[in-house]
Amino acid sequence: MVVVLGASENPHRYAHQAAHQLIEIGYAVWLLGSRPGKISSQPITMDWPHLDVEIHTITVYLSPERLESQLEKICNLKPQRVILNPGTEHDGHAQRLKTAGIAVEEACTLVLLATGQF
Repeated sequence: MVVVLGASENPHRYAHQAAHQLIEIGYAVWLLGSRPGKISSQPITMDWPHLDVEIHTITVYLSPERLESQLEKICNLKPQRVILNPGTEHDGHAQRLKTAGIAVEEACTLVLLATGQF
């Protein structure tokens, strides 16, 4: 499962574009946003997945300030990796995730998808 943290119905936002591509490719996604909605018929929820859901990747589209309050939840989910998209990077956050045993990539999900590196 891939969690898109900061999902938005706005098609001009990179989070929307990445979520749409992930869905179209066939990834199981959990769209987590600040308000409910839909992307490609998938619901955007304001609730985190349950701890028993296996999360491979969380791709982050939140500012470092907004991400701060979400770090504990991310660490509790124990994803294999977290992608910090441009504008979301923060050395302290990356170090906290790495200390929790989570791989961290400072990269653009859209570029990773376009180049087959996701």
